[in-house]
Amino acid sequence: MQIERVSRMALLCASVSAFAAPGVAYAQAGAEASNSDIIVTATRREEKLQDVPMSVNVATGEQLEKFNIFDAKDVQQLAPGLELTNTTGRNNTTTLRGVSFDPDQGTAPAVRVYYNEIPTDAQTAYTAIYDIEQIEVLRGPQGLLRGLSAPAGSITIRTRRPNFDAVEGYAQATATSRAGYNVQGGVSLPFNDQLALRVAAVVDGNRINNVKNVTLDERSQSNTESVRATLGWRPSDAFSAYLTYQYLHADNTQFQQVVGTGNTPFAFNPARSGPALGVSDYGAVAEGGFRNRNLTHLINLAFDYDLGGSTVSFVGAHQYSKLTINRDLDPGNSVPGYIAASNVVTPYKVDTAELRWQTNNDEGLGGGVSAFFTKQTGTTVVDQRADSFIAPFLGPDALIPIGPGFSAPNTVPIGVRVVVPVDTQTWSFAGNLRYKTGPLTIEGGLRYSIIKANQTTQQTVFFGAHPFFAALPPVIGPTEIIPASLQKRTNKPLTGGLTVNFAVNDDLNVYAAYGRAFRAGSTGVAVPAGISDDLISTRGEKTDSFEVGMKGSLLDRRVNYAVAAFYQKFDGFLGRFTGIQYNCPEQAGSCSASGDPIQPGEPTNGSFDFNYNGDAKVKGIEASIDARFIDTWDLGVAASYTRARYSDALLPCNDFDGSGVPNQNGTAVITGNGNVSYCRSSGRLAETPDFSLTANTELRFPVGEYTPFVRALFTYRPGFTSTLANFDYQDRELLNLFVGLRGPDSKWEVTAFARNLLNQKRITNTSLGNAITPTQTPGGTLDSGYRLVNVTNPREFGATLNFKW
Repeated sequence: MQIERVSRMALLCASVSAFAAPGVAYAQAGAEASNSDIIVTATRREEKLQDVPMSVNVATGEQLEKFNIFDAKDVQQLAPGLELTNTTGRNNTTTLRGVSFDPDQGTAPAVRVYYNEIPTDAQTAYTAIYDIEQIEVLRGPQGLLRGLSAPAGSITIRTRRPNFDAVEGYAQATATSRAGYNVQGGVSLPFNDQLALRVAAVVDGNRINNVKNVTLDERSQSNTESVRATLGWRPSDAFSAYLTYQYLHADNTQFQQVVGTGNTPFAFNPARSGPALGVSDYGAVAEGGFRNRNLTHLINLAFDYDLGGSTVSFVGAHQYSKLTINRDLDPGNSVPGYIAASNVVTPYKVDTAELRWQTNNDEGLGGGVSAFFTKQTGTTVVDQRADSFIAPFLGPDALIPIGPGFSAPNTVPIGVRVVVPVDTQTWSFAGNLRYKTGPLTIEGGLRYSIIKANQTTQQTVFFGAHPFFAALPPVIGPTEIIPASLQKRTNKPLTGGLTVNFAVNDDLNVYAAYGRAFRAGSTGVAVPAGISDDLISTRGEKTDSFEVGMKGSLLDRRVNYAVAAFYQKFDGFLGRFTGIQYNCPEQAGSCSASGDPIQPGEPTNGSFDFNYNGDAKVKGIEASIDARFIDTWDLGVAASYTRARYSDALLPCNDFDGSGVPNQNGTAVITGNGNVSYCRSSGRLAETPDFSLTANTELRFPVGEYTPFVRALFTYRPGFTSTLANFDYQDRELLNLFVGLRGPDSKWEVTAFARNLLNQKRITNTSLGNAITPTQTPGGTLDSGYRLVNVTNPREFGATLNFKW
């Protein structure tokens, strides 16, 4: 289940219109409302935002500081159609134009994240946002200009580089009424006009989703520390190089919120899963915790050498991360008195390099070529309980009489260790041509990629010591559970795009664009043994997209607008389906490729999260208007309508009553002859509404050298019915208010804010039915009485103080 995490701290204010609307940005209070001042690198060359033939959202580093963006997921409140979610404090998910992605599915993301032009996992890039130069959100398929393809878009994050001319920096501190704090800053130290250093750091803490575990009497809590140092070398005007090192440590304990009456899952045992809990209780009941730790070291090198008519560029990086996850796999406590403990350790190394050459001419014919390489290695180790429950009667520690003087335990104690070596690499080569004559610009190119992956998974099963199991071997394995034919895969896709841009006049650009992207399929990690190949391995995903749009200005550029319409078709969209009940061949009570065949009507063995392909279509329109009617008032409105749906796809589902639609009505059984049930679907690709809107405003009241101000941000997402979750989501209206005072020359600013001023509490994502655990007794499902949910964070007050020098 994808659970949305609402932003952790103060929400940023409305005047960041650049992020709320393509084509508009206000550099600072009092500046003219003009997009001509905004320079972006969306096309891998510096261009004016209005000239870029694609939908691009921009937020500068100054705006990130001013408006308390401590986590990249906060920007979803400013960009309609953009959803940034986090289910557990670790698996960051970006949804754009209705296309979503779950990091646990093991495929490339739907939206790529680039950190200083190097592809980086969102878990690292999103965790600590500080001392940033600029963030750009590129909408639509990305298959040409950067090394890795993506079907829905890319987010580029560029950190600040050192200033060679003067000592300068900033310091900012924020505190909130819900135990949130964020202290960050950065400073540039020029040694001379050729060598300079910039150092920045952040310390951040918050309650994440504000959930309290009523069983453990503990709250969700996040703590993050990070430091970054960038050394710049500029021996001449033609050459510059930057070496960056970043350290990151994040430690999150995030409990899964539940709603429902609770239950006594065992028929003759009084133990309850927990008390009745509603949406406003922000309560969890798991008997075990959910702790996620991320330790990352990241080194980045970039240089540019201007040869006059062309430029040679290089970017390379080495990342080492270690993710450690400890959790209870029974978040609804459907088995009271039992912790389904799981421990996952994922160390991995990623090495990336790209060499590019491109011409510098603006008019006439130009272009460039590039070579890109990335490789990831590491071995994930999973240790978890996989106990099998016999009957839903007495409890997990009970003994069941099976004959005179002899009884068997109600719980078959089984432990599983899964070892997953990871070895993937990608080579890609690209070439593009660009021709500009007067108002007309045509650019296009192709990228050829070689994507290789070697995926194996070794499983070892351990049985507990008990006389009833004396005849069984204490250990089975390690056993390779991925068929040999599915272990190695190579994809060689051809991606690219073509854009045509025409400047009708100085205040109006129109464009048309085509893009093709590809994502390689994946082989499931720790899948149940003995299941069918379609549930183990997915094929590659192809997508083609067409977009037309315009960007313009009116009233001497005091009013700016942008409109884009798009259509996209997916061949084999890569989706993830969570909590799917399955049956598998069994050997000694455990799934086995060589075990006993599945018997009709037998109880399911458990639930798993499966990847699967399904054809899909996406179409929509995005529009924005931003205005500065007078010098002291900004107003911006942006909206997005996207219809992203499967095209009558056959997908894994829970279909307990055999109706052909997702449900958990009655006993957990499989409909059909497969390992799982399948349902026909023309449903949503993501659990998001089709329409979304943001509106923002700022009023300034200059008094001499000082400027009091009031800012407001309103976001609206209508309600919708989810077939996947069988749930009617309510509409959401979030209002955030900022009041503050800015000092002379904007050298300091103090702000008080209220986030979710209306204190609206809405379920933003939910499971399909209650959290359950099957038993080996037909019809004997253990029901927790709770749905797993995520809810918008409650109202929060806070204050921020910012200094610049």
